[in-house]
Amino acid sequence: MIDRLLVAADNALRTLAGADHASRPSPSQEMEDSSALDERDRRHAGGLMRVNHVGEICAQALYQAQSLSTRDPLLKRHFEQAARDETDHLAWTRQRLHELGASPSLLNPLWYAGAFGIGLLA
Repeated sequence: MIDRLLVAADNALRTLAGADHASRPSPSQEMEDSSALDERDRRHAGGLMRVNHVGEICAQALYQAQSLSTRDPLLKRHFEQAARDETDHLAWTRQRLHELGASPSLLNPLWYAGAFGIGLLA
């Protein structure tokens, strides 16, 4: 159990530190260049992407907690695979934040902790 807790702590730190790397290319590569946005639109898009990024942070926390707390090995593997799939989304949203000149939410540790708690209860 201690190993599982350490892995969960490592995942949390990696998620919050932005040490996530996508295994697939970002779909935004096919999008228009964000430099064409004026400052107002760039700030607005950055705010929307920040909310999206928070959702990906919470998805990681939920899957990690559910993986940690389940006794069913098949379900555990399912949650672990879902978290790996969501890692792409997390990396893509962080990349887009950077492209827009926006930063992630300062409350990400709080959001992660809350979602992790919900995942444990679920």
